[in-house]
Amino acid sequence: MPARPADGCTVGSIFPRGWFRSAGKGILEPHVRNRLRPTVGHSETKSMTAGRWGAGFAAVARFVAEIEAAAASNSPLRAGYVLAGDEAFLLDRCRAAVVKGFVSPELKDFCLSDLDLNGTSIFEVLDRAQTPSLMAPFQVIFVRNVRQLYGRGAKKEEFAALDRYFKSPNPQALLIFVADFLRIPADIRRMDMDDKNRFERLRETLGEHCGVVELARVNEEDAMRWTVTAAQEAGTRLDADAARELVDALGADMMMISSELEKLLLYTLGRGRITLGDVETMVLGAKQRSLYELTDAISARDRARALALLHGLLNGSDGGEDSAIGHLYMLARTFRQMLVILEKNVRDSRAIWQALWQGFRMPPFAADDLIRQARRYKSRRELTRALRLVARADLELRSSPPDKKLVLERLVYELASEPKAATPLFDAQLLFEV
Repeated sequence: MPARPADGCTVGSIFPRGWFRSAGKGILEPHVRNRLRPTVGHSETKSMTAGRWGAGFAAVARFVAEIEAAAASNSPLRAGYVLAGDEAFLLDRCRAAVVKGFVSPELKDFCLSDLDLNGTSIFEVLDRAQTPSLMAPFQVIFVRNVRQLYGRGAKKEEFAALDRYFKSPNPQALLIFVADFLRIPADIRRMDMDDKNRFERLRETLGEHCGVVELARVNEEDAMRWTVTAAQEAGTRLDADAARELVDALGADMMMISSELEKLLLYTLGRGRITLGDVETMVLGAKQRSLYELTDAISARDRARALALLHGLLNGSDGGEDSAIGHLYMLARTFRQMLVILEKNVRDSRAIWQALWQGFRMPPFAADDLIRQARRYKSRRELTRALRLVARADLELRSSPPDKKLVLERLVYELASEPKAATPLFDAQLLFEV
C-alpha cells in the first residue's frame, strides 16, 4: 500500500478562502492549498471536473480520481475521509468508488465493515481499524451516525483516541466517516446557521486528520445536465423539455431521478429518444404534478379547470377509468396532508417536513403549492367535508357503478363548489385512512 499524504487535505470544497474562522486562523486555507487535482483518464471524472459542473459533482470527481489513483498504486492513500453532506446520490457514488477500488468481491465479508456509532463506540471502531485482519489484506470501514461524536458533552476521550490513531494509522485500513447529518445546499449562502456551526466543528476535529469531501446538494441545472449526459452515454437522446419535466417532477432528488431515468431508458429501448410524453407516462412524479394541479383548481373553486384536469388525468392514465380508485387514494392523501398543514399552521416549506412524518410527505416540488392550497380553506370543517366526499365516492366506485367517470366528475364538481350549510353529507366513520 502506498504511503499516506499529509493529513488535513480537503478533496472538494465549496467554501471561499477564510470563510470559517477559529482560534485566529482560517480553517479552510490549509485544505485549499493542498487540494488534489483529479487524474485524467476516467471519462466521467473528466466531464464532471469541467467548470460547468456544480460543487457536489466536482467534489465527487476529485474523490473518485484520488481513490482510483491510490487503488492503482499511483498515489498515496489517506488514513480516512469524511463524506460531509446528505446528498444520498453522491454518497452512493463515493461508496461505490471505494468498494470498487479496495474491496475484493470474494473477500467482501471480511474486509468491508459498516459500523454505526448509535450502537458501536468510536473506541471499538478504532480498535477494529488498528487490528490487522487475518482473512483480508486490507480493511474498509464505513462509520455512520457521526453526529454521535458531536452530541452532548465535550467527547474529549473520543477525540483524543482519534488523535492517537491518526498519528500512527494502520496502513492496511481505510476509515470513511459518513457525516450525513449536514445539509450543504448548492448555494452556500442558503446554508443553515446550525449546519455552518456543525461543519466548522467537523473540520476542527475529523477534518484535521481526514480528507473532507463536501457533498453539496445538486441544483436543478446540474441535475438536468446529468440526465442528458447519462442518457447520451446509454445511446439515447433525452429531449430538453423531457429533462426539465423529469427534474422538476422529482424536485431534483438525484436518487429518484437516476432510478426513473433507468426506467425510461428501458421503456424507450431501441427508439433512441426520450420525449416529454414518455416522462409524463412513466414518471410517478409527473403524474403527481397533474394531481396537484387538480387540487389547486379545486381549492380555488375553479370547477371548469378542475373538470378539464380530471379528464386529462383519466386520459393520460394507463388504466383509464379503471385507475379511478388510485386517483381517489391520492386525492384523499392530499386532502389529509392539507388538513395537517392547516392544523399545525405551516407557513413555509422548511416547516412542512417537521409537520408531515416520513412516508406521508409530498414531493419537494409540491410543498409550497400545497401550503398555498391548504390556506385557501377557512377551517378544518371544509377539509373534513372534502374527505367525506372522497369517502362517499370511494364507496360508490367499490359498488361497481355503471359509469366510474361520472362518479369522479360529480366528486370533483362538488369539491370545487362552495359548501352549503346543511347536514353532514356522510358518516364520519367512512373517512378512510391513507
